[in-house]
Amino acid sequence: MLYSLLEYLGTHFDLPGAGLFRYLSFRSVCAIVFALLIGAIFGKKIIERLRRHQIGEEIRNLGLEGQMEKRGTPTMGGLIILGAMLIPVILFCDLGNVYIQLMIVSSVWLGLLGFADDYIKVFRKHKEGLKGRFKIIGQVGLGIIVGTVMCFSRDIVIIEKSQPKAAVVNVRADNTDTATEEGYTVTAYPGNEPQKTTKTTIPFVKNNEFDYHWLVPTDKPWGDVLTWLIYILIAIFIITAVSNGANLTDGLDGLATGVSAVIIVIMGAFAYLSGNIIYSDYLNIMYIPGAGELTVFAAALVGALIGFLWYNCYPAQVFMGDTGSLALGGIIAVFALLVRKELLLPLLCGIFLVEAVSTMVQVSYFRYTKHRYGEGRRYFLMAPLHHHYQKKGIPENKIVVRFWIVQILLAAMTLVTLKIR
Repeated sequence: MLYSLLEYLGTHFDLPGAGLFRYLSFRSVCAIVFALLIGAIFGKKIIERLRRHQIGEEIRNLGLEGQMEKRGTPTMGGLIILGAMLIPVILFCDLGNVYIQLMIVSSVWLGLLGFADDYIKVFRKHKEGLKGRFKIIGQVGLGIIVGTVMCFSRDIVIIEKSQPKAAVVNVRADNTDTATEEGYTVTAYPGNEPQKTTKTTIPFVKNNEFDYHWLVPTDKPWGDVLTWLIYILIAIFIITAVSNGANLTDGLDGLATGVSAVIIVIMGAFAYLSGNIIYSDYLNIMYIPGAGELTVFAAALVGALIGFLWYNCYPAQVFMGDTGSLALGGIIAVFALLVRKELLLPLLCGIFLVEAVSTMVQVSYFRYTKHRYGEGRRYFLMAPLHHHYQKKGIPENKIVVRFWIVQILLAAMTLVTLKIR
């Protein structure tokens, strides 16, 4: 909103300072600061209102140290994260950008899905919350929307070099209708046209690109439909898996918040590099026109998470609930799809993956041993994995910090994939 207004005033009335809003770096700083302040300042008021309406967490006694002390702690704090993020996004992002539109839709969509789950738990007193099939329907619906737009939108393209040493041409953007990085509009690689493709990035592989269309054994027109169906299924799987992984990780004070913040920082870096033709040329990665705008979105989300962490760190004054955790996981998944880095998620979101796998192993092993021996046995002391360490007597805050450290290492390894192929 502010971006469009100041762009108009700067173009038509030469308003002093309006040109700053052409710079992604400037708008990203504004977004992270605004989001942090909104989360930190208004978060306290929202927590007080949640407590006043007795919107508290129901805690099952699982025998964990300090667990019962959390009973009654306000939940649905994901509203703080989403609100603190969306306001700066609306103010500082180019709302005409298709990537920003998809991220806003994804955030609201999954936020409402998580809100419905929390609402049923808190107000209807159903411990299970929203039935699993309705969650799946919501995630499938979002996967269809994202996959369809990615496959058919004319605004979602990539530009690749045809020669190893292709030149990059840049001209100053003084009076253009297109917002570009650092005040430049790019004519891209000479002779290369934007490609409508389903290519993505494979880590640790030379010429690290993979096209989902290669899975289709024909170039006939119906092959495009089959490619779309395959991509839809992949989008649904990734959104469902990461969303549920984030949900399972949200079991200790500040754990999911801190882990998600580190992941989003890396996603923002990928968006910035992929959306900048100079850096994408230097790193020899695919150039995605318009994707740089996602950097501002990532900055707003990081600011919102840091502001929320002020109240969510140990001992937590508020929990994000499914309103936050389902939305965060889905946002990360959709973001990865948009910057074509979804195959990096098993590494970057390793904490989410391990938490989900530990739960599946625990359930499967329990069922197997019950069928074979007549008595169910546990592989871990408790699942997800963070509860296993709690059962071993490790303090909660120490577990959280150690998981953060592991996530930082995973983030560093993910960045390394830009050059190791």
